[in-house]
Amino acid sequence: MSLIHKKPDKVFDIIGIGIGPFNLGLAALLDNVPEMDALFFEKKPEFDWHPGMLIEGTTLQVPFLADLVSMADVKSRFSFLNYLQEHKRLYHFYFLENFKIPRKEYNHYCRWVANQLMSCHFEREVCNIIPFESEGAFLYEVQVKNTKTEAIESYYSQHIVIGVGTEPSVPKHLQSKLGNTLFHSSHYLEKKNECLGAKSVTIIGSGQSAAEIFYDLAKEQNGFDFKLHWFTRSKGFFPMEYSKLGLEYFSPDYIDFFYSLPQRKKDELLPKQDLLYKGISAETIADIYDVLYERSVANETPDIHLQPMTEILDIEEVEGAWSLRCQQCVQETMFEHNSDVVILATGYKPVIPGFLSGIRHLIHWDERERYQVTRDYHLKTYIDAPNEIFIQNGEIHTHGVGAPDLGLGAYRNAVIINYIAGRKVYPTYTHNVFQTFGLTEKCVPVSV
Repeated sequence: MSLIHKKPDKVFDIIGIGIGPFNLGLAALLDNVPEMDALFFEKKPEFDWHPGMLIEGTTLQVPFLADLVSMADVKSRFSFLNYLQEHKRLYHFYFLENFKIPRKEYNHYCRWVANQLMSCHFEREVCNIIPFESEGAFLYEVQVKNTKTEAIESYYSQHIVIGVGTEPSVPKHLQSKLGNTLFHSSHYLEKKNECLGAKSVTIIGSGQSAAEIFYDLAKEQNGFDFKLHWFTRSKGFFPMEYSKLGLEYFSPDYIDFFYSLPQRKKDELLPKQDLLYKGISAETIADIYDVLYERSVANETPDIHLQPMTEILDIEEVEGAWSLRCQQCVQETMFEHNSDVVILATGYKPVIPGFLSGIRHLIHWDERERYQVTRDYHLKTYIDAPNEIFIQNGEIHTHGVGAPDLGLGAYRNAVIINYIAGRKVYPTYTHNVFQTFGLTEKCVPVSV
């Protein structure tokens, strides 16, 4: 591994780390701001959004307006509608009469955007960030490895935007057991053949990923000889809250309300809002039920088992298969279940990237070792300089359920750009909802 030393003859306004939808959206919006110079680095060879879950027939869970840019700038050439026009698909989408983009097409759209942006560099892994002073000015030195040549080069920036996303959440005691027949849902498509060749497949989880995998395998079951099981510790296979007033929780107005709460209140509130962003779409539930109904015609009994209120306590390998120790939580009854393949649709969790080790001591952490984040999405630090570290989708504990939502990505990027530019480059509207989340000046609080 060689190290290329480079003087800071070039200083960028922004270096973004990770090129997922949020940082890609930031790069697209910055492309129309000539006074701001930005670079974005991604260790993957190309944009590839959850490739293991690009199941045929699946869509985003948000309307097409939640693309990379439209909620901040509908006139942008990087909008999804312009993508359709450039690919001669406007009439196809018009006749489709579906606000939700096929997930495969969303991935292709993002690649189309990334391929047009000179600021986006793939096969570049950020290894470290360290403080750097140049003629009395504070900068961030970002050390980047070329994954092809192994060479490391340094870049310098006024500000950093972290957009590395989340990582699969797998219980610690199961991580060493992961492989071809016990895996996280994020690897589903690459390991699907293991499922089709098995005698039994078990899915664990209650969210959209679990439902989509279950539905995909249920459709395949007639052509293959495997049993299909679905367990969740949730009270049921419930739909995500998708009413029009429920959607107002994914707004700048709700962010303002949530951010103003004490952290104790935020931590109490978030677990009670799971169905705002962790449930199953009503359409997917309907599709699943239709398959089950069709398969039960003439009193046929499909080899399918769905069971909520059931927690998987442990999984052990026994004679080439998996033995699951389970508990029916309400009845408090223990039982065992055997399966050839187990799919852990156990969600995702925030990650503190290793490249922060060089500046970790400069970051404020709360009592649970989480970032402390300002309303403007930058981390609270001990740095006595106007050089910020912004966070994308790492602030659910401070800003609420909208943090991972694609529909708020353009808004967050508008806030970040406006903050760095010191002016309103993009509009960030207030009063976007009909309901009131907290007290207003019209309400007179009284003591109890």
